[in-house]
Amino acid sequence: MKNMMNRFILAMFALLLTAGFARADATESPVEMLKRTSDEVIAVLHDKRAEIEKDPDMVYQLVDQYILPHLDDVTMAKLALGKSWRKASKAEKIQFVDEFRTLLVRTYSKSLQEFSDQKINFFPTDAKNGKAMVKSEVIQSGGPRIPVSYRMRVKDNAWKVYDISIDGISLVTSYRGTFTQEVRKGGMAGLLKMLADKNASKPADKSAS
Repeated sequence: MKNMMNRFILAMFALLLTAGFARADATESPVEMLKRTSDEVIAVLHDKRAEIEKDPDMVYQLVDQYILPHLDDVTMAKLALGKSWRKASKAEKIQFVDEFRTLLVRTYSKSLQEFSDQKINFFPTDAKNGKAMVKSEVIQSGGPRIPVSYRMRVKDNAWKVYDISIDGISLVTSYRGTFTQEVRKGGMAGLLKMLADKNASKPADKSAS
């Protein structure tokens, strides 16, 4: 779980650089959209660094404002739950998406506190039938370049991310393994309780991650 968390933090940093408050127009290529907004978000993160240090809870508001609008969280939840999605009741699906969204906010909030001097290079891609795979690399000072790819689709006339892969490992697939184990142990009720308990718990500090 620790390795998966570290990958989510890295992935969320990458997405932070590609989010932003500029428009997300499906007539624009996904690569153009990612490049165009990255500088704006970097500026926002730098401007709000002092505020975040004084009020750590502020990161939840920032994730809600800058991250969630760019995620197709319903598709992410469906893919993360895998085969269990088809077996779940409508009420269980609604609760799972809600808990999964909260889990994303909690997990991604940590990435704001990890932001430093990383940069991202994007590579050209072809969008077909409203879907695209955008490849990039995270450049770290004094560290290796890390490949990051985004699976994106057009939803509500905007490009949205529904999976991120780090070094070829899908974050949605990583979550699916954990969720499948929980469903096997306690069914959907057990998984929903695990997520609710986790979301209600106090977030671990940076030294414990």
